[in-house]
Amino acid sequence: MFITMKNATKWRHFTSYVSVALMVISIGMIAVKGLNWGLDFTGGIVTEVQMNAAISSHEIDSTMDKALKQDVSVIAAGEPGRWVLRYAIPTQGEAPNIAHILQPLDGQLQVLNTSIVGPQVGQELADQGGLALLVSVLCILGYLSYRFEWRLASGSVFALAHDVIFILGFFAATQMEFNLTVLAAVLAIMGYSLNDSIIIADRIREVLIAKPNLSIQQVNNEAIAATFSRTMITSGTTLITVGALWLLGGGPLEGFSIAMFIGIMTGTWSSISVGTSLPELFGLNSSHYMPKPITEEP
Repeated sequence: MFITMKNATKWRHFTSYVSVALMVISIGMIAVKGLNWGLDFTGGIVTEVQMNAAISSHEIDSTMDKALKQDVSVIAAGEPGRWVLRYAIPTQGEAPNIAHILQPLDGQLQVLNTSIVGPQVGQELADQGGLALLVSVLCILGYLSYRFEWRLASGSVFALAHDVIFILGFFAATQMEFNLTVLAAVLAIMGYSLNDSIIIADRIREVLIAKPNLSIQQVNNEAIAATFSRTMITSGTTLITVGALWLLGGGPLEGFSIAMFIGIMTGTWSSISVGTSLPELFGLNSSHYMPKPITEEP
């Protein structure tokens, strides 16, 4: 058992070093390359068309990409043959003739409406998205400060930051479009990662109180062993669902699915490694959760 515990501690520390290295690389990617902001934030043109229901989104996408020399988002509008096309404003500042571009696919094409989303609207969405992220982080910090002693809470906070930064670093490195759906995935991952970290931290607190003579390394390993099956089952079933969404959801949900998939994996990893190693570094022990004696001195 001792060898198993010792090896588990070494693996936790090793994966924590890997997590820190990935965070540094991700921050570098964000600083050097930046995020490829989507039309939700930069503004663009939205066109709704009605076409032959036999024409697929892939045909529309390839035709639009070839004509406009840019990535075009093709979204089904709910009715057969009805599509919403989203693309950036061309450099000349004029909306392209969509009917002319898509005429080779369907001569009976109907352009139902076209609207331009200006950069002012995009900036407002960016501000609101950033505000939502900030409020979420503040609420999480407030909850953790109430629920756990600061040494134990620090692991959950660092694990949370690790997951968010890694997702942003991945999108910066790949230059995939960062839009509102990806931002929604980041907010969802914050909640998922926090839940995973709290499960383990709560178990650590219970073991610290029940077995005060154990070292913090043994306490952490015992807490991980007690929650490991639950963590794997939860993460595994969620990954299956997100994987199906990734494969079958199409282009509009690709960014969301990828962000969720990466976030679930890193959230599980960081909750086990970073979330337990940092309290060790700060010297967490059972005395921090023992009741304080009450003196009668004034």
